[in-house]
Amino acid sequence: MKMMMRGASSRGSSMPHSCLTNISSPSPFNDINNNDKYLPGQPLSASTKINSKQKSPPRELIDRYKRGETHPVSALYQLSQTLQFQLDLKETVTTAGITGFYFAFCAVIDGIQYKTGMGITKKEARAKAAELALEELIASLENDGIPSDVSVGPPPLPVREKDSTIPEIHSGRAVIERKNPIKDQVPSVVREMFTKLMDSYPEFSGCGGTVAAFVMLTPTECEVVALGTGSSNTKASPAPTGRILHDSHAVVTARRSLMRFLYRNLLLFFSKNSALEEKSVFQQDQTTKLLSLKNHITLHLYLSQLPKGAAQIPSQLRLNPLSISAWEVNNQIGLHVVVEGKVFSKFSSSYEQMGSHVVSMSATDKIMQWQVLGFQGALLSHFIEPVYVSSIFIGDGSCSDTRGIEMAVNQRVDGITSALPLYYCVYRPHISLVSSAVPQDAHPTQKSLSLNWSHGDLMVEMVNALEGKSTEDSPFKSSPALASRLCKAAMLSRFNLVAKEAQREELLTAVTYREAKMMAKPYQEAKSVLKSYLERKGYGQWVEKPPISDHFSM
Repeated sequence: MKMMMRGASSRGSSMPHSCLTNISSPSPFNDINNNDKYLPGQPLSASTKINSKQKSPPRELIDRYKRGETHPVSALYQLSQTLQFQLDLKETVTTAGITGFYFAFCAVIDGIQYKTGMGITKKEARAKAAELALEELIASLENDGIPSDVSVGPPPLPVREKDSTIPEIHSGRAVIERKNPIKDQVPSVVREMFTKLMDSYPEFSGCGGTVAAFVMLTPTECEVVALGTGSSNTKASPAPTGRILHDSHAVVTARRSLMRFLYRNLLLFFSKNSALEEKSVFQQDQTTKLLSLKNHITLHLYLSQLPKGAAQIPSQLRLNPLSISAWEVNNQIGLHVVVEGKVFSKFSSSYEQMGSHVVSMSATDKIMQWQVLGFQGALLSHFIEPVYVSSIFIGDGSCSDTRGIEMAVNQRVDGITSALPLYYCVYRPHISLVSSAVPQDAHPTQKSLSLNWSHGDLMVEMVNALEGKSTEDSPFKSSPALASRLCKAAMLSRFNLVAKEAQREELLTAVTYREAKMMAKPYQEAKSVLKSYLERKGYGQWVEKPPISDHFSM
């Protein structure tokens, strides 16, 4: 299927080149000279300083950039370090007269805002914004004379002033044409895939009450890559085996199916076969060695119902957890937990009285978390940049507006970007209502069942959500023990396989699942920042599963 046609740029902004080099950040385990990405609002940390022995004078930096050896974002960042000016790449709004669906960024240097760069992805928009700023900077430097030498030793860290006069505009999306064809394409392909799966396995047609799916969009195709159903979590107590699924809600199931899809594509990329590598959805930055989705690919999330938790708050409620009606607000927009499919406010003590049952964060809270940390999780972050969804489509006929989920997913984490480590950010998806992808005659008679499927699977897997294991009659069964292909142990097995194929020997030293996760230091730092931020803002404390559930090895 075709995407909408892109419009031409106007004065003061510029469209991206047809092919822009991907810019990534290094894994903490790659001991290489790197060019780090600098995302909007992020303070420079010690890891972003240029080594004094490797620091280059502006003339050399500029020459490398002009020869195309340095990506615009890296060049601008290195120049800011060398000349000691404060740099911020900020998401902004597109300029007037632009038709199409774009992101927009501008460089802010020592408080001065430069021209707006636009692109069909955030990566392209940042690159174009950096390119436009460099044009003016280099021209100014060449007119004034470029210094051939600079002081040895790293520059001091720039400090962001608390009361910045530059407004933080997070939504750089411009939809000039009111009819967005993606809204028609996404529910259509999800409906087609869901119907196909149900026609193949009619005995499980009663498990489709709640459906979530990830859709990958390219200029020529719109395709479902991961799908899940379900509305409950397990009754089983945590155990150090990694073979029990604790949460089988549709979006959680679909997300873990997406992770399988990503692992599969990593194996294609690292196969050392050019034909297979070309089929992978990933591309690699030769400097950092991290992968990212190819520039022309975007990811979108479809939900057949509003997710449980704060997304279902009344639309008239104001987002102010410290207001006079703090109790009501906290209970509505604060964090929520789910126990055996039942939702409780984090400020309620009811769920604490349910004994040793597994407690999971609500689907809404998890989506909010993934839009900051990425849908890839800790293990995959060793290999790839954070993976975010550009849009969330709600196919819930009983939902009249998106204000609740907008507040819960986007607004609760406003202002956190500046505290996040490199290449993590608050990625604000475009949220809209669409037609339902679930057939009208679908009746969820098998509510305890959860179906999972990802692109490349020959069969679906059926999971008994209350037991956290595959069912006896599941079309796909991984072993007689009925451990799901989505369980933590299965993910660790895939992680080890990819680490071996990628020749990342340092990752293979991890003995347990938890150790492998904790080695992903930038991801863990971002997660810690997020949890502290939510608690400080009054939304409640994030509930972690008992550590024992991660203390297993293969």
